[in-house]
Amino acid sequence: MKIPRRRFLQIVAGAAVARPAFAQQAWPSRPIRLIVGFAAGGSSDIAARLIGQWLSERLGQPVIVENRTGAAGNLAAEAVVRAAPDGYTLLYMTTTNAINASFYASLDFDLNRDIALVAGVNRMPNVMEVNPSLPAATIPEFIAYAKANPGRINMASTGNGTTMHLAGELFKMMTGVDLAHVPYRSPPQALTDLIGGRVQVMFDVMTQSIAHIRTGELRALAVTTATRSASLPDVPSVAEFVPGYEASSWTGVGAPKNTPAEIVARLNAEINAGLADPGIKARFAELGSTMFQGSPAEFGEFIAAEAAKWAKVIRAAGIRPE
Repeated sequence: MKIPRRRFLQIVAGAAVARPAFAQQAWPSRPIRLIVGFAAGGSSDIAARLIGQWLSERLGQPVIVENRTGAAGNLAAEAVVRAAPDGYTLLYMTTTNAINASFYASLDFDLNRDIALVAGVNRMPNVMEVNPSLPAATIPEFIAYAKANPGRINMASTGNGTTMHLAGELFKMMTGVDLAHVPYRSPPQALTDLIGGRVQVMFDVMTQSIAHIRTGELRALAVTTATRSASLPDVPSVAEFVPGYEASSWTGVGAPKNTPAEIVARLNAEINAGLADPGIKARFAELGSTMFQGSPAEFGEFIAAEAAKWAKVIRAAGIRPE
């Protein structure tokens, strides 16, 4: 049957109007990669898998956590920068991404220019922890012991210029102690050597070490946030003994620049919904962290402030990539 010309044009026009809505609804139609710049088992990996599972359930597609280690998270960030801006490749961001902006002079990408910020996920204190064999149970005792043994206490971190390293460098600057920095390739390696006594102190992310503190394998001297943590209420903050000291870790999600605004908004809404979920909140609380909800713009303002803060520490300590 021949369709009248007017009716044909109405059908075509209707299809043209409906097409963008259909394309919008089609996302996501396949698995999403959430790229983490650090090894499995670390704090960022644990948090990424928690929020990834939530997103999988909410979006109806698998969110696959991919660990792409190397260059203090830069390899992961570059992989996302180079990915298609279609919502199927996301970056699990950490404090290290803000640090790297000033730590590396010749990156092939610019975080502010090339990453669309989606949402914060969680914030967590670092915890200054020691092997129990070290004869120091408080910050004053540690400072006194370190000054009596300059350069003989090994300070572990997950790499030169990482959050753990800079938290330690800030402590050194503000107390005048001399600690020997020992960088590792991954958090599990550093923790293994700290528990084994091959290194003596680490400014670790609480998420990955709190279980070892609770079992007594490690001794927590202080948390690095300005106030005490509800997860370790009996552990003081460094600031109680070193006024003005503050360092914390955070994570969040980013996407390639030019990712459609509607996809960024959907991801932000779903992540914030997860952070308000009692089950997710309880799980993060068990790991020693708090929720970090907000808009993409608020996340961007926070990251800018973090980058400026750590740039000052990097310059003052003269830290360079190895």
